[in-house]
Amino acid sequence: MAGKARPRGGIRAGGGARARAAGAAAAGTRGGARAGGKARAAGGARRTYSARARRGGVSAADHGHRNRFKAGRILLVVLLVAAGLKLVHIQTFEAEALSAKAERQRTTTIDIPAQRGSIVDRNGAKLAFSVETRTLWANLRLMRKNWAEYAREHPGTDLNYDRRVEQIATYIAGRLPARTSEQELLDLFHKDASFTYLVDGVEPSVADDITEKFPEIGFEKRAEREYPGGELASNILGLANWRMESPDVSKHNIHGLAGLELTRDDDLAGQPGRQIVDTAQGNDVVIPGTERDLRPAVPGSDLELTIDSDAQYVLQNELSSYVAESKAQGGSAVILDSQTGEVYALADSKPFDPNDTSDLDPEALRNDAISLPFEPGSVNKVVTAAAAIEAGVAKPDSVFEVPDSIEVADHVVHDAWQHPTQKFTTTGIFAKSSNVGTLMLAEKLGPERFVRMLEKFGLGQRTGIGLPGESPGYVPPREDWSGTTFGNLPIGQGLSMTVVQMASMYQAIANDGVRVEPRVVKAKITPDGARVPEPAPQETRVVSERTADTVKNMLRAVTQDGEGFDRGTGTAAALEGYQISGKTGTGQQVDPDTGAYSDHLYNITFAGILPADNPRFVVGIRLDAPQASSSAAPLFHDIASYLAQRYQIPLSDQPTPVVPLVLS
Repeated sequence: MAGKARPRGGIRAGGGARARAAGAAAAGTRGGARAGGKARAAGGARRTYSARARRGGVSAADHGHRNRFKAGRILLVVLLVAAGLKLVHIQTFEAEALSAKAERQRTTTIDIPAQRGSIVDRNGAKLAFSVETRTLWANLRLMRKNWAEYAREHPGTDLNYDRRVEQIATYIAGRLPARTSEQELLDLFHKDASFTYLVDGVEPSVADDITEKFPEIGFEKRAEREYPGGELASNILGLANWRMESPDVSKHNIHGLAGLELTRDDDLAGQPGRQIVDTAQGNDVVIPGTERDLRPAVPGSDLELTIDSDAQYVLQNELSSYVAESKAQGGSAVILDSQTGEVYALADSKPFDPNDTSDLDPEALRNDAISLPFEPGSVNKVVTAAAAIEAGVAKPDSVFEVPDSIEVADHVVHDAWQHPTQKFTTTGIFAKSSNVGTLMLAEKLGPERFVRMLEKFGLGQRTGIGLPGESPGYVPPREDWSGTTFGNLPIGQGLSMTVVQMASMYQAIANDGVRVEPRVVKAKITPDGARVPEPAPQETRVVSERTADTVKNMLRAVTQDGEGFDRGTGTAAALEGYQISGKTGTGQQVDPDTGAYSDHLYNITFAGILPADNPRFVVGIRLDAPQASSSAAPLFHDIASYLAQRYQIPLSDQPTPVVPLVLS
């Protein structure tokens, strides 16, 4: 069995070998091909590598696809995990910061201008107040871009930037004819800039209509200062307008340029506030109702003045008329309360209208009544009179032999009129305004006592009235005096003062010898309505009550209309029914061409007390180089007449007594 088995196996093996050999020997022959085919067939029945190989080729392609799909899934999972981790990180660690950033991108912080306080007179009448306005603006760059895109997207329409701004300019000019014109607006729309302001001072309701009709037009909230009296008290109030020069936007508001508007700006301006507002995406348009206060604005305080607007009106008009009538270059005047020093009116002959500053001359902002000192002339003789009575070197009825000239050092001083040596009473020296008699009294007094009296009257010092630009005037220092100085000062030359300083001297005489610092502000009214009075004014005892009363009575003779030499220099100031004390003055001006005293340019002055027997008011007047008048006494009369009626001042108990001035 075993032998049979081996041959069978060998015959198979040999057959297989012969078949392979035959196939190899008969390569390329038909038989060989068949044999080879059989061999392959036989081999195919027994060996499986060829099939596996064919199956293996298909499986490799599928395997590549599966690998790529699996890698994609893995990558996707990795990305999702990373995104999830990032989201967790953001929600856990960055949520607050990102929320704040998003909030900032859709909100805007804006400054809220504070409402400026008003200025009112002593009776509550408004002299200055603010009104809310709008200023229209346009973002030219954005408008050009948007309307260029619109024109490209709508080729069939004629609506473009030029056409649009024509529509806007026509509409705005029609709504605001007093503030702008169509051509002015078109010039602004076509200027080479990315942004422009269009119109100031627009009423809020009108601005709302314009921006609703033309959304590309925006506005800023602003305010304007209104002065209902126009020129009334403009030299006191000054001027305020909207200011934007500060890099700090919170300070963009109405601020003062002159007068009380300037000196009391901190009180009037208030404190600006801040708001957060939501804005529409991509622009600065505030969404209504989204305002939230970070810090509310605090309005400014009101100022209550000592000024009476009616008296101010009358003083300004009377002064301006008299300056024109006398052909003077200008003038100033003041009305003081004789006891409190409060300023009821303060006028210059050249006021300005703060509502119209288009052609405003900076010189017009100057307040001459406090800033322009002048040599007063004989009104300054009150210093010698007070010092002489206070020192006891003379009495009202003392008699002096007075020539018409006197020599002081190398200088000769004359009286204003020629006369022989005459017997003047002390009262007569001042009522007749004798330069020689005054210098004789000053010589008896001595320079040291005279200088001390000048200081007590406040000359050479600012009064503290509370207005900007106040001049202290000028009194030469004692150590700088020459031999002729004491020949000039007692008669009102060689020193200078303002109208307010001049009136303040007579206020001291009217107030029993006590000079009270003049002032124009009475109180401050805070935003919560509390009234805060100004600090009490400084008081200075100049002379005793007795001396003041004596000098006041002596100066009544200035207005007396006696016979012959008993006629004073200021009779035109007399007011029927009232005793009037006062003093005329004529001070030489320095000729600007020669630098010497002029023989035709004078300061004409008057200071008076109404009424002398129970003082209520002091009036001071200065005229600058009048050509058609040599006295301010008539102007005092008219002002005093108004004051007596306005304040219903009781009549004097008796007429002014006529006293002897020059003895025969």
